[in-house]
Amino acid sequence: MVKQNFAEKIFSKEKIEDADIFALFRFQYAENKVYKDWCDALGVKLSEIKAILDIPFLPISFFKTHKIVCGEFEPALIFESSGTTQSINSRHLVKEAKIYEQSFAKAFEQFYGDIRDYCIIGLLPAYLERKNSSLIKMANDLIGLSGHEKSGFYLYNFEELAQLLKELESKKQKTLLLGVTFALLDFAEQFPMQLKHTVVMDTGGMKGRKKEMTRAEVHAILTKNLGVQQIHSEYGMTELLSQAYSAGDGKYKCPAWMRVLVRDETDPLSIRSNGKGLLNIIDMANIYSCAFIATDDVGVIEKDYFEVWGRLDNSDIRGCSLLVI
Repeated sequence: MVKQNFAEKIFSKEKIEDADIFALFRFQYAENKVYKDWCDALGVKLSEIKAILDIPFLPISFFKTHKIVCGEFEPALIFESSGTTQSINSRHLVKEAKIYEQSFAKAFEQFYGDIRDYCIIGLLPAYLERKNSSLIKMANDLIGLSGHEKSGFYLYNFEELAQLLKELESKKQKTLLLGVTFALLDFAEQFPMQLKHTVVMDTGGMKGRKKEMTRAEVHAILTKNLGVQQIHSEYGMTELLSQAYSAGDGKYKCPAWMRVLVRDETDPLSIRSNGKGLLNIIDMANIYSCAFIATDDVGVIEKDYFEVWGRLDNSDIRGCSLLVI
């Protein structure tokens, strides 16, 4: 069973061992009724789980229709996905806020170094306009952890943001500009500049504000207008408490406690550690929900990174149903 110090254990390791993954699987099979019912419905028996690739993954859509929890608890945080008034949004009930806070802080440190060296700027208007966003929680806490007096959120006050970036650049201050795609494009179009000491990170999301564009098209515009060599990206979602990061070209790397696998489109139990297909995520930070998530994202896993190509079109799950975005 999972012990009280399990979170501290996984965040302190440089590499998660298979034994840790199996321990969490057994705990969640015993304590998460929805996950156990799913495993049982697939005909999977505990005694047959001999390798990581044997572990069943819960469809991510269950977060829209079921309460995905281990045991019973009063959630410290409730994260909800964005959507229209007609859509059913995912809900992630988080037992301990500290686990999420440790996850994003440790991951940032792993990929970018000491947060206190940065000025953190959040250009996330679409997310600030709604409640229960895991991205806003992460950005807000990173802003606080940075301790920089100029760290903060910006909505549509682009002129003020442009002046701030110029000031920070003149001081050679390391800066992270974390922005939703449509806002970054708007800002880069209205205030082109040459950024030498700023990491520009795209969190994704047009949210119906602009025509859909490929990642390559978006990043080509941003690199040209903002004078950076690469556009960084963050891969995260409501259903996960961890994020993967790309330092350019959409090549994502995971923190130590997160793994990405790939499954066949037509067979949820056909799972591989590399190749093309639908992405399965093992997120060890999801201790009290479900750590084994079968996403609807299409991509490829290479030796040292993975790419996300788009989303499975559920309206036509057979045949040519992969939309590359």
